[in-house]
Amino acid sequence: MTTPEPHSPNPENSTQESASHNALEAAGIDAAAMSYPHNPDFDNGRWFPTWRPYGGDLDRDPVGINEYLPPAKSVLLGVQHTFAMFGATVLAPLLMGFDPNLAILMSGICTVMFFMITGGRMPSYLGSSFAFIGPVIAVTAYAGVGFNDNLNVALGGIMACGIIYALIGLLVMKTGTGWIERLMPPIVTGAIVMIIGLNLAPVTIQGVSANQFDAWMATLTVLLISGVAVFTRGMLRRLLLLVGLILSYIAYFFMTNVLGYGVPIDFTSVSAASWFGLPSIHSPRFEMSAIILIAPVAFILVAENLGHFKAVEGMTKARVTPYMGRAFFADGLATTFSAGFGGTGVTTYAENIGVMAVTKVYSTTIFVVAGLVAILLGLSPKFGAIIQTIPAALLGGASIVVFGLIAIAGAKIWIDNHIDFSKNSNLIIAAVTVIMGTGNFSLHLGGFDLGGIGTATLAAIVLNALFNRQKD
Repeated sequence: MTTPEPHSPNPENSTQESASHNALEAAGIDAAAMSYPHNPDFDNGRWFPTWRPYGGDLDRDPVGINEYLPPAKSVLLGVQHTFAMFGATVLAPLLMGFDPNLAILMSGICTVMFFMITGGRMPSYLGSSFAFIGPVIAVTAYAGVGFNDNLNVALGGIMACGIIYALIGLLVMKTGTGWIERLMPPIVTGAIVMIIGLNLAPVTIQGVSANQFDAWMATLTVLLISGVAVFTRGMLRRLLLLVGLILSYIAYFFMTNVLGYGVPIDFTSVSAASWFGLPSIHSPRFEMSAIILIAPVAFILVAENLGHFKAVEGMTKARVTPYMGRAFFADGLATTFSAGFGGTGVTTYAENIGVMAVTKVYSTTIFVVAGLVAILLGLSPKFGAIIQTIPAALLGGASIVVFGLIAIAGAKIWIDNHIDFSKNSNLIIAAVTVIMGTGNFSLHLGGFDLGGIGTATLAAIVLNALFNRQKD
């Protein structure tokens, strides 16, 4: 008598499971997400989940999305999230010539808005998106220093992008995310993310090459930020941009204001600025040429945020996929709102996902606190004046690190998803997209310039659509 193998697969069951999996995908439902345990408090059929006080041990047990902590702990954790996004949210507007004070204020308002629209089911902070930097610089011909005189034109393009993004969110609410994942699989999203960083490289290098002193200070900034990233641990590592910029700022102050090298930092505007006040509001101006160039960023934001939300789902083991449409819509609406007052386009932040991974605190109430803290900082002109004293050389050094990390993040998407580059289709999609984006290859549609990032994004999506059924 032979004993049947306990793990012998049943062909009939495998076929049924495969059919079920395919049916879920066809309906736009993530099969892996549906395998997570049902939480009646989270999936209660109402707009907001049922909130519960946290009763576990913070040193051992994670805090769920719909759980809340005592006020004191919530404030501390909220401030931590504010500072986690701080470096990037300040850096992005400075690189585009936007008002960083207004960007901080808008990020706080938009984070609270995101919480309300998603029904408190998606733990995320909304901060300035780096995806807009390349198109905005291309549209406005911004030189990299001071206020952007063509800001209004960029704002019109960002608003159009936000509207398109919000409409995509509404579509996802009706149809699910399956079609997005088919339209932009990892080979496409990885290439798009990579070219965002590579496209900006020439602008960054030119900005720090004006003189040798600035070039050396930019190099020092790169070394300090890199040192924080490599040699520190915990939250200090999460704040690598902020800590690295502070250290380089101190070094620059010592070299210029104390030793007399280079151009010293002028603190006149800081002493003159008031502690509280509204930042300057700027209205958008709609020009089709700018809209054509900036609007495709919506697809980049979809790809970027899809990855972020999947990461959140994996960490929390909560079924957030059914609410991704809300999240896309909320982010699109927030981007439109921010640009309408002169702020940057916004997106969910990987930095804050990193904080959640470290702390195991996923409560969305923490992000409301973080948003309120950002609003208070944004309402302080003195805080904005301090930011404006950051020398261009230091910003250039920080941007070298940031744009490099963006490019490598694209490669990481390929690695994490085990992209097979022995397939000619994958090779062609990646090769064509990266070179188009890096070389800023532009296509003209009538009188409009699509730009390097826009052209490369379109090429990646079209090539994938042509090749996705091709068997090598």
